[in-house]
Amino acid sequence: MIDETVEEIQEMQTHSSSVVAVKAARALATLTEREVATVEEYVRDLERNSNALRRANPSHASLHTTQRTIVAAVTDADPDDIEEAKRLTEEAVESVVDRVETAKHLAAENTATRLEDGATLLTHDYSSTVLEAVEIAARDGKQLTIYVTEARPRYLGRKTVRTLAEIDRVDPHLLVDSAAGYLLANCDRVLLGMDCIVGDTLYNRVGTFPIAATAHQLDVEVTVIGSGAKVIEDGFVFQNEYRSPSEVMLEPAEGFAVENPAYDATPMSLVDEVITD
Repeated sequence: MIDETVEEIQEMQTHSSSVVAVKAARALATLTEREVATVEEYVRDLERNSNALRRANPSHASLHTTQRTIVAAVTDADPDDIEEAKRLTEEAVESVVDRVETAKHLAAENTATRLEDGATLLTHDYSSTVLEAVEIAARDGKQLTIYVTEARPRYLGRKTVRTLAEIDRVDPHLLVDSAAGYLLANCDRVLLGMDCIVGDTLYNRVGTFPIAATAHQLDVEVTVIGSGAKVIEDGFVFQNEYRSPSEVMLEPAEGFAVENPAYDATPMSLVDEVITD
């Protein structure tokens, strides 16, 4: 399961960083099903597989923090036997999964209370926390119009807009990324998830920076939401990911290079509000 999860994270089959962190934690827990001869062998196996999961996406802060928390819970306790090491692993996994899922839900609830009835929003990429916030607000009787960018080149916005189309009281619209500036003047708020905030910089799906900069110019409020665990002051160095050129165009790139970064960096000076758990 760990190898499959590593591959899934690398291929971005799971797009929400919170979901990625939970999947990786669950995958690491499967090590407790393996037979090993010594505690030392188990701990080495735990550290090696955790490192592989973290390397699958060096940009996901929540993936890194949850994996390090699980490993530290075992190594810091210095277990006397294999069964104790496995028990510590299982307890740590359940703890971090509960924390991630609870924090995500609380962030969505806190956001839903801030969404005004009749508001027009613009969102980018795919954020499970944004979707949950919208679902809660709609369930509370609020009518929302939401513009969703395609989030090229993997068109993650299409997944978002299809999900929104299934929610009563939500009127979703899909638009090409370059049309965001044209429609932002009609919006009350930009609502974004986050990969992470490190110091004075928001790291999120590429395309976030120009949307935030345009919204700032047009005096449209930019709200970023997510688990508080994604807000990091130190101890984490963000590493961007550069995706395959084939995601942008299938034809050979002859005489030119294809740039396909997964994330961009948005100064927090362009963000009006951060809502967490």
